[in-house]
Order: sequence, then C-alpha cells, then structure tokens
Amino acid sequence: MVNLKQLVKNPLKAFGSKSSKDFKPEVFDRHVMTTYGRFPLALTRGAGCRVWDDQDKEYLDFVAGIATCTLGHAHPAMVEAVTQQIQTLHHVSNLYYIPEQGALAQWLTEHSCTDRVFFCNSGAEANEAAIKLARKYGHTKLGIDEPVIITANASFHGRTLATITATGQPKYQKNFAPLVPGFHYVPFNDIEALEREILALNANALRVAAILLEALQGEGGVNPGNVQYFKRVRELCDQHKILLILDEVQVGVGRTGKLWGYENLGIEPDVITAAKGLGGGVPIGAMLCKSSCDVLQPGDHASTYGGNPFVCGVALRVCQTLESENLMANANARGQQLRQGLLKLVNAYPHLFEQVRGWGLINGLVLQPDAPLKALDIVKSATVQGLLLVPAGPHVVRFVPPLIVSESEVNEALEKLTTAIQNVT
Repeated sequence: MVNLKQLVKNPLKAFGSKSSKDFKPEVFDRHVMTTYGRFPLALTRGAGCRVWDDQDKEYLDFVAGIATCTLGHAHPAMVEAVTQQIQTLHHVSNLYYIPEQGALAQWLTEHSCTDRVFFCNSGAEANEAAIKLARKYGHTKLGIDEPVIITANASFHGRTLATITATGQPKYQKNFAPLVPGFHYVPFNDIEALEREILALNANALRVAAILLEALQGEGGVNPGNVQYFKRVRELCDQHKILLILDEVQVGVGRTGKLWGYENLGIEPDVITAAKGLGGGVPIGAMLCKSSCDVLQPGDHASTYGGNPFVCGVALRVCQTLESENLMANANARGQQLRQGLLKLVNAYPHLFEQVRGWGLINGLVLQPDAPLKALDIVKSATVQGLLLVPAGPHVVRFVPPLIVSESEVNEALEKLTTAIQNVT
C-alpha cells in the first residue's frame, strides 16, 4: 500500500514491503538517469483499463501512457498483431519498400485531408519533420531566406532542441540556450495577436513560412482551440501562402471523439503530426501532409526505425480496431459522462475548482487560481485510491483513459476521485 505522506517525503520508502519480484527502486535510481519526476510505483502488468504494481495493487488507469494506450492494455487485437508481425518481419531498412508502411500510410491519408506520410518514432520527431518541411517550403516555394515559424504560448511540441524552441513555455527551455532561431510566439486563441505578429514580421522583412498550433493544448492545460479563431487562421494562411501545421500528437487518432482534432474546428490543415495513440503504445510517429507542400526529396530527411514493419503492422491494427469497435463514439459518450461527473465536483467544491475543459476523452479539471491545492496534490491522493491521473500544468488535472473505457469504469473513477479530493482537503 502506497503511503501518501511518503509520496512527498521519501518516494523510495513509499513502496512499503518488499515486492514479490524484489524490485528495488534505489537500484533503479542508481543506474537510470533522473530525467523524470517518478511516482513511487512500479507497474508490472495491465489488462484493459487497469494496471497492477509490484505489490499486486490494482489501479484504474486514466493516464494510458499519457494518451497513448488507445486500446488499453493487452488488447486482443494488439496481442495478435504484435505476435503475427514479430514472427513475420520486424525490421528492415527504408531503402526497400515496406508493405506494412504503405498500408498504414494509405489508411491514414484515406481517413484525413492529407496525401503523403513520413514515418518516425515519436511526436517530437514528427514535429521536427514538420519544421524541416516548413523551412524547405519557405526557401523553395516562397523564396524566404530565413523562414519564420509562429507557435503559441503555453504550447508543447517535444523535447528535442528544435521542438522545445517551438514550445511556448520557457520552463522547458531553461539552461538549453542557444535555442534554434526562427520561432516567434503569440497567445493561443487570440487572432488579433496573430495578425499583429504577421504584420510586424513583414514590416521587418521577415516572412512567415508556417504557423504551428495544437488543435487542443494538452500540456498547456487541456485548452481547446476556438472554432472562429482557427477559421481565421486558415484564412490568413491562405492569404499569405503560409503552411498551417497542426500538432495532433496528443489529440489525434480518436482521442477527441473524432479521428483528428482538426475535425472539431471546421478547417483543414496543410500538415498534421501524430504519434502517441497511433501505435497504441508501440513507438511510432508520423507527419502527414498535402501533396501541395510535399517538398522533401531523397536525402532531405530519414529515420532508421521509422515506419518499420513491426510498428506499422501494429499501428494499422490499432486504426482498424478504432473503426471496428466504434471507439470514437465511445470516446464521445464516455467523455460526456466524465465531464458531467467532473462538473458536479466543480459545483460541490467551488473554492477548489473553476471549470472543466476538453473534447472526447481528453479532459481537464481546472483548479481556481487561488486554490489551496495544486493538481499534483489531487493526482497523488487519487493514486492512493487506486486511480492514476496526470497533471497538465500546476492547475489542471488531466483525464486521458483508454478509448475502450466503459461506463462503469468512468463511474468508478469519479467515485475514487471524490474520495481522493475529500481526503486531500
């Protein structure tokens, strides 16, 4: 049993008695770099929307690898796909045609507004590919010597040097200067600020090649895009021949109740980046683009592991299962149920909570600015109750369960959360 006080004071001792597998977190910490602020849990197995730790304690998983385990844990379709593909062919070079890659690319383009796909291993790499595409597009199509990419404050686009520069949050950039040049930031959902920035850049002989936005800001606090804002952004991009890139790493592949986040906004982007839910937990990333901006040629970009037979075979099965099990409809229904339950907590604890934000099965419970608690306090208390959650910044508790989550599991999560709030207050 995890001790809540030990969660804060000494994560190592919070494990309590020695596990059946004799897991020693102090040995782990001795050999693994401390680049993560880990919760004192060693998760060892999972099934559906539940996971178990090394003490065999059960948890309802509303983190899903941070919006990654689309089909939950040990889903029969994924087990079958993994087994079949690893027994057939798991990796070859992109120097050769890879049928599984072609099949997945076909599925993605036929189910989106795009025409071509580049495969990589993660969301950050997908955004890196989009940044390179935008810069070459600026040079070769627009004749720009130093292309500028505009992104939003409070955005999150990855942990590589270029993508933390694209990320509009200084806390991720601290101590990593000099950053990559060519990025400018504007407030999210503020069209006047964006228009002013484009005009100011033009006045200084700087031209914008691309605008990179999230359809819904995940790490920035589960902040959905405004429909009218995005429609005007699309108009500005058309007017100035600017590429509109949507980072859908967290919200793509059914998470919002639609296959793509942009479908909630009534516009079409030129480029989409995806990862997380695409592989259901198998590491894969993808940059999708329209043929009109596909300027990359052989030698411009590459990835050793990107799009290998194993990850593409599994990802294709994840996508097909989304359709066959009607999981986007489930995401809509369960998301609505979850938001209704969270709104009851907002009404019950008005001194703590301000509102609920989200689409489908990505939702945020927003704390009051002067609340006596932080999101992390609630997440820790929920962990003790057997509910895994994750913060989205200091003032938002994020809920991103697998898309297979059931009505009874949402009710169970709300009950555990209510107890957790009562205990921590």
